[in-house]
Amino acid sequence: MKPVPFRIEPTFSPRIWGTRSLAPLFPEETNLVEPIGEAWLTDVQCRIANGPFVGKALGEVWSEIPPEWRGERCAAMHHFPLLVKFIFPTDKLSIQVHPDDAYASVHEVAAGGRGKTEMWHAVSAQPDAKLLLGLKPGVTKREFEAKLGSNSLEDLFQEIPVELNDTFFVPAGTPHSIGPGVVMCEVQEYSDLTYRVYDYGRVDSQGMPRQLHIEKALQVIEFDGPAVGKSPKIEWAADNVSVSLLAGCRYFETYRFRFKGLFVTKSKSAMFHLVVFLDGSGEIVWESGQERYKRGECWFIPAGMDRCEFLPSVETTVLRTHVPDSTELSSLREQLRQSGISDENISRVVFE
Repeated sequence: MKPVPFRIEPTFSPRIWGTRSLAPLFPEETNLVEPIGEAWLTDVQCRIANGPFVGKALGEVWSEIPPEWRGERCAAMHHFPLLVKFIFPTDKLSIQVHPDDAYASVHEVAAGGRGKTEMWHAVSAQPDAKLLLGLKPGVTKREFEAKLGSNSLEDLFQEIPVELNDTFFVPAGTPHSIGPGVVMCEVQEYSDLTYRVYDYGRVDSQGMPRQLHIEKALQVIEFDGPAVGKSPKIEWAADNVSVSLLAGCRYFETYRFRFKGLFVTKSKSAMFHLVVFLDGSGEIVWESGQERYKRGECWFIPAGMDRCEFLPSVETTVLRTHVPDSTELSSLREQLRQSGISDENISRVVFE
């Protein structure tokens, strides 16, 4: 069976801090009955919209598609490795932290045993948008514990303004919160493990406060971890396409492409990749077929596709991500170094 790109239909997750309109990414999702906080683009419950697996759930398809569609790097993986989502906050997310793989494999076996390293890319941002990312240098566990349960906990964090197209890498163990006035595209390990530290006194629809996970959070927070912040912009032009490297780590390697004319992508035999349309519309064309695309969509491009063409009707911006390996990341570092990117900036975009 020849590889065929397929579109993945999103699922929508209600959140207490969400919105009742997902336009313009999802213009049909307006006047919603309950606030939606996240659109999961690669939820294992998401349905396939076209191709030989149409109508099936992504989790079901992952076990059925030929290994060569997954690629050599992912062929032996029992679970879909990447979770991509849009986040739509109209209020602050809880102050929270995610465990790493080592902790999750011991303490969260029932939840899948996988940690959560992630990155955010700002799809839109209002002028006063900001987030909390990592603790200020020198903050101790004792200081943190002393401010638990109070708004003053925010004083211990780095507060960072957010602008359109900003990117943030969030390793497991880094406490954080996203504020209102932004839409983020998030790429992460496929895990939903979140330890809430503080939730601003909110209650759910039943009048109950949401559960906090203080003990586990204190075990996984990196109080002396490396500095985190806004990622430097690493951009270049190639064949009339504007390219931005957003983040590279053992779990994902992510780029943004912007193009007005023909854009051609090839999927190596080693891995599949995902393409998320942040803006624009047009056609996807491959050897045996073609389909229309529009913003908000996520497409699975199987490994081993020699050529997949994107023909935009209007200027298009996509986010493309895949699972790399250490050799690929080492090669990427060397390419960036040879192009004149400083080691400091490389170390803030490409991680071990």
